[in-house]
Amino acid sequence: MRPTQNIIKDRPRVVVLGAGFGGLFAVKALANTAADIVLIDRHNYHLFQPLLYQVATAGLPPSDIAWPIRSILSRQNNVQVLLDNVRDVDVEHKQVILSDTQVDFDYLIVATGAKHGYFGHDDWEPAAPGLKSIDDATLIRRRLLTAFEHAEMTDDEDQRTRLMRFVIVGGGPTGVELGGAIAELAHHTLAADFRRIDPRSAHILLVEAGPRILPAFTQSLSDYAKHALEKLNVEVRLNTMVTQFD
Repeated sequence: MRPTQNIIKDRPRVVVLGAGFGGLFAVKALANTAADIVLIDRHNYHLFQPLLYQVATAGLPPSDIAWPIRSILSRQNNVQVLLDNVRDVDVEHKQVILSDTQVDFDYLIVATGAKHGYFGHDDWEPAAPGLKSIDDATLIRRRLLTAFEHAEMTDDEDQRTRLMRFVIVGGGPTGVELGGAIAELAHHTLAADFRRIDPRSAHILLVEAGPRILPAFTQSLSDYAKHALEKLNVEVRLNTMVTQFD
């Protein structure tokens, strides 16, 4: 790939894959070095993932947690930003293969992040989306709000109960935040918006396979989070592994 005017051929080229926290931190750390940087991401924005749950529960619009990468790095002259999908990495020839071209590198930093896992049940994904992207968040938001709308319209009490039951699998930070935010949505945001249903009667269930939620944190913080969720009428089930769902 031909370098742009501000990329000097004689200097080492560092290619960074991914503009998440790790990728941006790496690029900024190299700002004052004698190196040229190429940052490649399949999106033209940096996503603040910790607030995805707020988008998923209609607390924030997507634009509030997505910032243009070029704007973030506009004052860093030794970086070039490319919008593309990485198809492969040719380690032997030191090339990153993109959709229609390739980028040479002297050093490569892979910061492509992680994706949610289903512990061998990838077939669950269409019915139970994860929460790693704006698309995931808007899908969850649409399903949440549509469930309340359908509950408002149905005359079948059993169907209404099913529509207003929300199950979250996993008691890590995302699951805990999402459970609390759905409770806030039902008990406050939507509480007075419907005429035939009471959103406050929604049943929110958080299922965790281990003995406590937030297992990466201290016991006291786990206990506090569980108590806070229960005060919001979120049912927390511990030592409960999901093996199948219909």
